[in-house]
Amino acid sequence: MAGRRFGAPIEADREVPGLIVKFGGYPLHHGGVGAIRSLGRLGVPMYAITEDPYTPAAASRYLERAFVWPTTGAEEPEHLVEGLRRIGRRIGRPTVLIPTDEEAAVLIAEHQDELSGAFLFPPVDPALPRRLASKQGLHELCEEHGVASPTTVFPTSYDQVVAFADEALFPVVAKNREAFVRRSRPAVGGTTRIGSRAGLLALARDWGDDPGVILQEYLPREAAEDWIVHACFDADGNPLAVFTGVKVRSWPPHAGMTAHAYVVDNPELADLATRFVKQLGFAGVVDLDLRFDRRDGQYKLLDFNPRMGAQFRLFESESGVDVVRALHLHLTGRAVPEGEQRAGRRFVVENIDLPAWLAYRRSGYTTPSAPARAEGTELAWLAGDDPMPFLTMLARFGRPGAKHLYQLWRTSRRGGGTSHSTK
Repeated sequence: MAGRRFGAPIEADREVPGLIVKFGGYPLHHGGVGAIRSLGRLGVPMYAITEDPYTPAAASRYLERAFVWPTTGAEEPEHLVEGLRRIGRRIGRPTVLIPTDEEAAVLIAEHQDELSGAFLFPPVDPALPRRLASKQGLHELCEEHGVASPTTVFPTSYDQVVAFADEALFPVVAKNREAFVRRSRPAVGGTTRIGSRAGLLALARDWGDDPGVILQEYLPREAAEDWIVHACFDADGNPLAVFTGVKVRSWPPHAGMTAHAYVVDNPELADLATRFVKQLGFAGVVDLDLRFDRRDGQYKLLDFNPRMGAQFRLFESESGVDVVRALHLHLTGRAVPEGEQRAGRRFVVENIDLPAWLAYRRSGYTTPSAPARAEGTELAWLAGDDPMPFLTMLARFGRPGAKHLYQLWRTSRRGGGTSHSTK
């Protein structure tokens, strides 16, 4: 398949491979499959770290080799760094690293000296990705740079949770304070909507003396619209590619992974994101989640993922560039072709969009910014030139996937909350 639908194909450096880096057990990750296909279609040799030999990513025709390495994400950094270096020696040539979770992005940033030479990645302040991945760190950065975000508190004891509950307007949202605690000591399963004081205190009793959570203002879904920004920046903070879109559905509802979204031009949002990243001095690929609050007309930043987002294939320019291609081109010294984003394009994650659609029918949530008709659809799993990841996903999703969706739905129906994953 051509690497570009309009004009001449993108000329990627086929001598420089790419490696999908992920830590933890989440084998049904469509973002990794999308990255393998995106660069593989340009002739770039692709490698991936996988939980086992039978993941959808391992089944892609564009994958040269899967390095089977089961991890939890809670291992000592030295162990993970040495494992990456061992993989680098087996590949045998400089390789572009493509992290798909916060743990991988932070590890790469904090161990640049040990990983340089064998791998290519954007230079970045070693402390910045960890701070961006932290809910508290991100909130503090938003305050420093004048970027709107939901009102947030950071309780450090059960008594402080009680004091908050006595004054709070419910529902509220609870999130794990640090991205890395979710692997070892998660206070909540993910972004969790809590409907009452009693519900909050019931959860808080299990959080111990030092609750590892943030408690945040809930932005009413009937007065909000969810937006996403995916972009890639050079070492000087200059944008190589910037894309904006609106999220129509997610699973679990209103707080989870994108299930259905559209590309929508939003110059105001693109400018906000570009200025913020420039101020931060971040380099590389970013995935931002924002909620437009119709009550005050502000875009409020919910998440800043310092890595590729799972739905990145929603976005492509008329030159055929997505953020992963922009990253590879830039790190291999090639120009990133300019081009406007392909507005109206739609992205659908087949295995979670149906339950999301059923949930949203009764939610009252609307996305007036979404186009009435799609100008092309990108499916997360199914691709005519690479069918095996889709078939592998179906085989693995089956009963465990249905059970997981049912449990999430029950949690949501009880009013306790909704789990959130941005992978």
